Amino acid sequence: MTKRFWAGVIVFGALWAVGSLQAHHSLAGTYDLNKTERATGVIQKVAFTNPHGALTIEIKGQDGVAKAWVLTTGSINILVNAGLSATGPNRIKAGDVIQVSFNPAKNGSPLGFLRSMTLADNKEIEFVPN
Repeated sequence: MTKRFWAGVIVFGALWAVGSLQAHHSLAGTYDLNKTERATGVIQKVAFTNPHGALTIEIKGQDGVAKAWVLTTGSINILVNAGLSATGPNRIKAGDVIQVSFNPAKNGSPLGFLRSMTLADNKEIEFVPN
């Protein structure tokens, strides 16, 4: 009975560890880390969520056509440690005009990984990915 119990504990532990490894992904698999784009746009939506937040921003292309881009951010901890918040000082919200720096998606879709943003008061906030 004791051998079965410990065997079960070991199998459970192994499955639990593998499950968390499968959930993690690489930025390099989705985003072109060798290319950084800068743009100015209007925030449509901000999501302070874990494991990654999201910023939806409307950016006008060179042709003048506006397109909604979804920029992945770091976790809530990374956003707060960088000085950004959902409330209080350095709050960002829908309707704000900001400048962003991001790594675009490799496949050309309007997705990116947010690297920095410049708020309306010219305060620049940089993000370090985890």
